[in-house]
Amino acid sequence: MTSSSPVDARSADAILLRIAEALERIAPPARQSVDWLAAPAYMLTVEETHAVARLDAPDLALLRGIEAQKDRVVENVERLAAGYAAHDMLLWGSRGMGKSALLRAAILAAQTRHPGGIALVQVGQDALSQVSGLFAKLGRIERRFLVFIDDLGFEERDGAGPRLLRSWLEGGVEARPANVRLAVTSNRRAIVSRSMSEQDDPVNPRDVVDDRLALADRFGLSIGFHACDQDAYLAIIGGYAENFGLDWDQADALEWSRRRGARSGRIAWQYVNELAGRAGKTI
Repeated sequence: MTSSSPVDARSADAILLRIAEALERIAPPARQSVDWLAAPAYMLTVEETHAVARLDAPDLALLRGIEAQKDRVVENVERLAAGYAAHDMLLWGSRGMGKSALLRAAILAAQTRHPGGIALVQVGQDALSQVSGLFAKLGRIERRFLVFIDDLGFEERDGAGPRLLRSWLEGGVEARPANVRLAVTSNRRAIVSRSMSEQDDPVNPRDVVDDRLALADRFGLSIGFHACDQDAYLAIIGGYAENFGLDWDQADALEWSRRRGARSGRIAWQYVNELAGRAGKTI
């Protein structure tokens, strides 16, 4: 009977170590547990869920030109934060008109009135399939949540996505948790591609249009955001400029929008950022 030499033992240990390192690289990292009571916001991606220590949102008073939309969103979020019946929301329409900013601002305002009572959970586009499980998980937490999907849009080849979202909103045998609601922003009211309504249906062309709108109709609140006119654009700039102590010129502001080829809240904010840079200030 022969014994292994020290050299053979060291070689075997080195091989085992390399195998263990390779297995660690192949195996996905263990997901960290999330404390759903600790943070004002969370981010869910296909790879991980992590807490956001500080929710980045403008003051509601600075969001001008969308007063009617702001009132409806703030009221609905306040209902959810207070534990009352609230709607799922679809915010749709022109780019750059503050849809996402308004949702964040409404949550931040509700958190001020109800400390620790409500949180925002943003879901990445790559993690849509996980939303059903997320709703079930959040339903067991003693807190209110607004699940947020930003800039959502489905193309004509994506049939599973709209059906999956409809199933979340419609519910089934298991009731949807009362403490969780869904908010979606999209550039289109129907969410799916415009070209879907142009497909030929030899039996009933109206069915195609109805199918496009079926998803949007699942939301209790469907709120449109439209491109702002000149007065609203200037009012947005005026509000920001006053808040940050910036001097500005109306003709210069209009020239800025003409060079951009559009007027929106985003264009107004970019102009305000330009004003601050010219004045040597940060905002």
